[in-house]
Amino acid sequence: MKIYTKKGDKGMTTLIGGDKVSKFDPKIEAYGTVDELNSYIGILIATIHDQSEREYLIKVQSDLFNIEALLATPVGKDFKMPEVEEEDIKEMEGRIDNIDNQLERLKNFILPSGSLVISHIHVARCICRRAERLIVLLNEHEPVDGRIIAYLNRFSDYLFNLARFEAKQTQTKEILWAPKGVK
Repeated sequence: MKIYTKKGDKGMTTLIGGDKVSKFDPKIEAYGTVDELNSYIGILIATIHDQSEREYLIKVQSDLFNIEALLATPVGKDFKMPEVEEEDIKEMEGRIDNIDNQLERLKNFILPSGSLVISHIHVARCICRRAERLIVLLNEHEPVDGRIIAYLNRFSDYLFNLARFEAKQTQTKEILWAPKGVK
């Protein structure tokens, strides 16, 4: 099978089930951004220090593929599709809480920096938030399972804590934001 089909050369793509839409359709923007996030998670898996968190991120990548498939399915099509389950969200909340319990309480904003790895985690967090915003926008035009939005919302929180956890593990100083004109 060839990797190229030439079917998208005129700016259209096919959703699951055969419906054709513009490559700029809100569905494509939403699941394309989730795909970007998923790819960026690969960088995190290759670079973060904690083995348990690397393994968890591999599970998240599978969850993100499920989300992409759900977003690529037209509303009303009756296909057997993977789901985002409440247990996935609860598991992530547990991981957030576990990491949070190991960190100093934040009293200030921190700059998204410290090391290359920590910076990559923050970029992934920003991509996650963009994906969430695009899915919320899509939801204004057609129904999206609320668990998808909740999952991505928690995932951005997880990534924020993961960046802080990486800083702690590598003894990298977190840089506090010092807004101008505020004393």
